[in-house]
Amino acid sequence: MVMTFPNQLTLLRMGIVPIFIIALIYGNTGLALLVFLLAGVTDGLDGLLARRLNQKTALGAFLDPMADKLLITSAFVLLSMPGINPANTIPMWLTILVISRDVIIVLAALIIHMAYGRRTFNPSIFGKVATSVQVSVVFLVLLLNWLSLQPQAIRYAFDAVLAITLLSGFHYLATLPRLASSDNNTTSASAGNQRQAKDVQD
Repeated sequence: MVMTFPNQLTLLRMGIVPIFIIALIYGNTGLALLVFLLAGVTDGLDGLLARRLNQKTALGAFLDPMADKLLITSAFVLLSMPGINPANTIPMWLTILVISRDVIIVLAALIIHMAYGRRTFNPSIFGKVATSVQVSVVFLVLLLNWLSLQPQAIRYAFDAVLAITLLSGFHYLATLPRLASSDNNTTSASAGNQRQAKDVQD
């Protein structure tokens, strides 16, 4: 069964991203914060239910990180625009760095697959931490905008995103030579797809 309940929750999370974008564009900070929190709840639930109900699927492993990246990228881009978010904005250079890191990772993985065949990309702890920090910073900015607060200390949160994004990016790139020289993984296509999708999330 492909369209499991956890997968439906993931699709719901993808479906509410346009509402999140519209809320930010029109300055409805309360709705934007509420939608972001709802997305976080569904993100936790779909993974929990997939494990508890034994409903892990290759489709879910692909959709889940895609939904996360869609929401995070949309949040970073829109929260970098001063005209839309006059209270607190994410520095444009930080948004460019976060998006560039993801693009470089995807391109590097594609090159490895094309040049050396199928490879298994194990999730990185640094990648997981980077995603968590990025989500936390988006939540913080949304909350402060809703409360109409502009603390100077928020720059330290941006510094944390900068540090972990660079660290995770360099760590991933450092593993590429080992992945390129490793033997072809003979695991099933389903398992391989799940691991690759999880790596894109990180």
